[in-house]
This record gives sequence, C-alpha cells and structure tokens, in this order.
Amino acid sequence: MHSLDALFRPESVAVVGASKNREKLGNVILRNILRSGYKGLVYPVNPKEQVIEELKVYPAVSSIGRPVDLAVVVVPAERVLQVAADCGEAGVQNIVVISAGFKETGKEGLARERDLVETCRIHGIRLLGPNCVGVMDTHTPLNASFAAGFPLKGDIAFVSQSGAMLVAILDWSLQTGLGFSRFVSLGNKADLNEADFISDAVTDENTKVILCYIEDIRNGAHFLEVADRATRVKPVIMLKSGTSHAGAQAASSHTGALAGSDIAYETAFRQTGVIRVHTMSELFDLATVFARQPVPKSARVAVVTNAGGPGIVATDSIEAKGLEMARFNRDTVESLRRELPLEANVFNPVDVLGDARVERFSFALDRVLSDEGTDSAVVLVCPTAVAEPVETAAALVEASRKFAQKSILAVYMGGETLAAGAEFLTRHGIPCFTFPELAVGALGGLATYGRIKDRPEKGSVPDYEEINRDTVKKVLARVQEERRRTLLGSEAARIAEAYGIPVAPLRLARRAREAVAHAAELGYPVVLKVGSPEIIHKTDIGGVRVGLKTPEEIREAFWEIMDRVNQHFPHATIYGVEVQKMYPRGTELIVGVSRDLQFGPMIAFGLGGIYVNLLKDVAFRLSWGMGEREIREMVRETKAYTLMRGYRGEKPLDIDAMVNIIGRVGRLVTDFPEIVEMDINPVFSYQKGAAALDIKITIE
Repeated sequence: MHSLDALFRPESVAVVGASKNREKLGNVILRNILRSGYKGLVYPVNPKEQVIEELKVYPAVSSIGRPVDLAVVVVPAERVLQVAADCGEAGVQNIVVISAGFKETGKEGLARERDLVETCRIHGIRLLGPNCVGVMDTHTPLNASFAAGFPLKGDIAFVSQSGAMLVAILDWSLQTGLGFSRFVSLGNKADLNEADFISDAVTDENTKVILCYIEDIRNGAHFLEVADRATRVKPVIMLKSGTSHAGAQAASSHTGALAGSDIAYETAFRQTGVIRVHTMSELFDLATVFARQPVPKSARVAVVTNAGGPGIVATDSIEAKGLEMARFNRDTVESLRRELPLEANVFNPVDVLGDARVERFSFALDRVLSDEGTDSAVVLVCPTAVAEPVETAAALVEASRKFAQKSILAVYMGGETLAAGAEFLTRHGIPCFTFPELAVGALGGLATYGRIKDRPEKGSVPDYEEINRDTVKKVLARVQEERRRTLLGSEAARIAEAYGIPVAPLRLARRAREAVAHAAELGYPVVLKVGSPEIIHKTDIGGVRVGLKTPEEIREAFWEIMDRVNQHFPHATIYGVEVQKMYPRGTELIVGVSRDLQFGPMIAFGLGGIYVNLLKDVAFRLSWGMGEREIREMVRETKAYTLMRGYRGEKPLDIDAMVNIIGRVGRLVTDFPEIVEMDINPVFSYQKGAAALDIKITIE
C-alpha cells in the first residue's frame, strides 16, 4: 500500500478539537467530512463534550479503542504536540494539523514546529501542515478541510502552498464546472511537501494531471528526482510565485550576477519536464486541456475559421509559441477546393467564410483532421448572422470522438450570441476560449508535454579517470586554514589542472626576480596579474600587464602593478604577482558555476569576455542530470554555438573541447560542494582545443 493511502482513503478519521459551536473550525471540519459523503468511521475528539453532530465524542484519540488512519487536528498550537504524541501512541498513520501558531509566527513558533516534526518522526506519523486548510479527495469521497465547498469529481490534482489560493480556486471551479481528484493545502510543509504529493498523485488512478502552486521548494534534490520520474507519466504544471531570496547569489562572479534568483527554478523545471506557467489563468487553461484532450504526437496545428482576421492572429500565435502550421497533402487541398466556395482559403488557415453554416465547418474540420500532417486543430467561430454556435459545437464534439488521438480546441469569439455553444463544448469536453492566443497557448502546453514526456533518461555528470582529487583537497584545505573564501588565480589554475581542464600555465611570484624566472620557464610572451583574492576586477585598477617579452619589461611591470594596487587598495592582502603564459587570442567564451541552495551547482555557458553581462548570451543547466547530451543541448542554445559552427565563412571551432571543459567543471563542483562560485572567463576557443585564461573560485 502506498504510504499516503491512509491520508486520502482512510477507513477512519478523528477530528481532534471537534466543537458543538458551528462557527468554530472544529465543527466546520467535522460537518464537511460528514457532508462530503465519506463512508468511513468518524470520531469527534474533545474531552469536554459527550456528543457532537449526533456522534459520540472521545476525550482523546488513544481512548477510541479502534484503529484511526487519519487525525485532523484543530486545537491551539500549544496543545498540538500533546495531541501528536497521543496519536502516535494510538498508531495513527497521518495527521493534518490545521492549527496555526508555528514557524509563521516567529522564533517560538519555529521551535514548536521542530518539536512537532520530531514527535511525528519518532512515532512514524506523516504530517500535513501545520497552518493549512486541509485535504480533500473527491473519489473517496473525503473533505477533511474547512473550505466552504467541495470540488466536483474530476481528474485534476491541485497542490497549493497557499490556503487562500486553494479556497479561491475551489470556489471558481464550482462556477466553471471544472472537476478535481484532490485538493491539498501544504501549509508550512513541516514534513510532507509538494514532492511527496506529486509522487503520490502519479500512482493515483483517478488523477490525470497535477497542478501545483508553490512559493518555494525546500528539499531540491528530492524534488528533482520525484519530478523527473513523475513527468514521464503525467503532466506536472507549476505556478512558482515570488523570488527566492534563499537562492540569491552573492554575485561576486559573472555567473552569480547572470543567474539571478529565479533561474535555478526555471532550470530545474526545464530539466525535470515540469511545465511552468506564470499566471493563474495559464495554470487552469492548461489543466483544462490536459484533462479533456489527448496529447498530440507532434506540434502541427490546423486552423479552421469563419473570419480571416482571427485566423491570421491564430497563425501568428502558433508561430510565436513554437508550434507548426500543418501542411496539408494534395488530396486534402483538392478536396477542400472542390467542396468549399471559390473565395475560401483551402490552405492553412482554412477560411470557410463568414456565411459558413455547420455543414461547411464540419466538412473542413473532417478533412484537415484526416490529413496525416495534422496533429491538432483550433476552430474559430465568430458571431456572424448565419452562425450556428450550438450545431457547430455538436460537430466539434463528434469530430473529437472520431479523431480521438488528435486535440481539438475551440475559440468562440463573442458573448451572449455564442454562449450556448460555448457551454455545450465545455460540457462535452472541448475546451473553449474567447480569443485565439489563449487557445494556442494552452495547445502549446500540450505539445510541449508531448515532446518532454518521452525524453531520454536523464544523464549524469561524466566521470573522468585522469583527475587528481587529492591536489584539490590540499589546495582548498590551505585556503580554508587561511580563512579565505576566494582563491588566488594560481590556486584556481592548480585545481583546474588537477581536473584535466586545459588552462594557460600560471605561477605566483612574490618578488620580481621570481617573476622573471617563471617567465623563462613558461616561455615569452607572458601576462602579469596582481595576486590578491580581494581584488576582483584587476584590469580596472592597472593590476594586469600583457605582452611582456623581456626580463626588463617583467621587472618594470611587476613594480608598476604593486604601486598601482597600493594606491587603489592600500589595505588589501597582496600575495604577489601571477605570471601566466600568453596564449594567442581565440573566441572568448565563459564557463561558470553558481551554487543554488535548493538545487545545488548550476553550470553556465555562453559568450565570454568583457561583454558577458551586457550580451547575456548564456545557457544554464543544473549539474544534477547533466550528462554529455545535456551539455551539448546547453551549448546549442547559445549564440556562441553559431560562432563555433563557423559564422560567415569562418572555420568552425572545437565544440568537443568545450563540451569536455563543461563536463569537467561539472564533475569538479559535484565532487567538491564547498565550491559555491566559479568563473572561467575567458575561455579561448580555437579550431582545435581550448584554454582557460582566467579562473575565479569562491568557496564557503
């Protein structure tokens, strides 16, 4: 039996804090359970009462004397811990804590919530909440909440971190006729969270699509694994609101500045196949089409309309959403040409003209859906004088039954004149919209899921034999002993070399004569850079000299750098001057890392150099699930890839070399989680090979 079965399909429920007063939540919840049609046993619990709502009342859950699968707790916060312990003694498997007064109230509430979680853990209880509205399952049926109403039976599971959002959507759904399988209010997510309910909904035979409204994700690693498995079975559509301050970076590197606060969520959703939306309207538009229409096998859309303008708007929207206008075969075109009026457009979009009655709509729709090049259809109806909205709606329903593997969406562009037809469509499972853009946007979600549900299994960061972890451990240990967060360039170069990342050789010189000796070893010409972890933008203060070809130039540059640094940063710790072999100029790229608190290392790739923050040509991937295929996809998403393939007659660059560098960087930051930021900027990319010129590493 699945671990949450007793939460959604309990054989018995106890309401702890049940009340005779119909104005109190303890009574509202009890009556909601009874009125929902729940068939199991219901036990009110209140030590001060004997009978509530004609049911015998018990002083405690442990006094019931029979198994209790689910306890709904609505007592003052200071008594919840005692109730949880009593439930544990009675063998209760799940508790829903409605009560507020926990971490949302401050330090004392946080301590109380931690004690509650520990008590539940000791007794093996799964906890929903605290500070939540409750839980509902329309197929059990069970309404263990204080919501004013019970959803219609359907196949959409809705998981919400906001209780107010949940009750508002419930009220809206009753008006629109949209049915749900489950409603879950997460509350404080002290134990059970969105990942747990997504995982359970995937196994629920009554759920077809999973909706989530979330404000944050706590356990990123668990969410990634669950979401990746779930979206291969059922669509998961998520509205993530707010900005994650916890995920914000210090932005001491280019990558940190580019990543921002929301990129990690966007990247996590994309890699796991979660469809992200940005408005409530999108969330429920997609829910409607996923619940009522099949997922098309491809993105080829046919448009049938009785008005040319809306047909053009639909066409523009289809292209904007990355869908394709279906191309009809010759037989389809000839058939349309024979039967439709001479003035009709027989290519996509098919314009059946303003005087079209139901027969013309029905014929055109049948023809385009019969075409093998069509995967879905959008039918636009404008309220002309001869329009037959209800009859046309019936024809769409019949076509949907005949072409059961193809999606049909309707757009009834009008008000009262078309209302009856729109209502008929909705009642018979054809999503109906007022404007073409909304319908195409929803269809885009269906097509997107069609692409991602059968995606290849996730990869993993490549492992490399020729790496030296011990060298990295020693370098990082020394930096930590010195209580530094930023590595010197020479230290970063040693780490890169240890992981097989090609880097221009770099040596630290504390005196001018050491710099001359290093230059002789490396070979002229060389570059000199100030060696200080406190100075990030070295060029801006004259801390870099390039193209040095003689010992005299090196000695002069050494002292010039030291003088300039002392002027601008008189209190900075200076370790010396770094001497680096000067490489021929290549195409400047960037490979970076920004560690997100929820999801771990996030790898960036794009155009580098001084314009990186201006152009912002960068793609991101979490190191989780980042195999070679994902790395190559990331590279292809950038404008840098266009240059690397050979732009305007230029010879192509070594893409494999960059893929190798990205993979090794991913391996490094996976092996060493103390690395929180890393920039390799620039990486010079050549026709053969690549070389890292400047590496910055920041550790915890």
